[in-house]
Amino acid sequence: MKNYTNYILMLIMSAALIACDANVRSDDDSGEGGAQAGAVDGGDGSSGSALSGTVSYDEAAINDAGSVLAQRVIYFDFDSSKIDGDFVELIKHHGKYLALNKSASVRIEGHTDERGTREYNVALADRRAQSVKRLLLFQGAASDQITIISYGEEKPVDTGHDEAAWRQNRRAEIVY
Repeated sequence: MKNYTNYILMLIMSAALIACDANVRSDDDSGEGGAQAGAVDGGDGSSGSALSGTVSYDEAAINDAGSVLAQRVIYFDFDSSKIDGDFVELIKHHGKYLALNKSASVRIEGHTDERGTREYNVALADRRAQSVKRLLLFQGAASDQITIISYGEEKPVDTGHDEAAWRQNRRAEIVY
């Protein structure tokens, strides 16, 4: 039984490492200190990313509205804290920025839609923020650069009571 348990743990750890592959192209690869969004996953911009903007990890890049780093909201599926495709790429860019700019810090704010109890929503929002934090840490950000706050359903972006509103409220926000 012990060998079976060890095998399962090894599979889980391997899957986690594969899911958090840190295949990030360096700033110097473009020759201009920046790269087009999409360079994190495939290195050739062919990741199918919905990200737009250029990427620079210079300290001032965080204030550039044309930078991919200006995108700071991660959306989640209903009752989920799993980070989907394009948002993984976005978080990787933010993680690399934090890794290269040790004086920068972020607050990750977790949110949910109005469905569910208050306690459940606070816990789900925390899991969403923790998922983002873990991926930032895998990219080299330091733990002391990141704080978490869970708002649950308390700060909706859209106060409607339909799927379109709920979709906007199921999010984590990266706040510098």
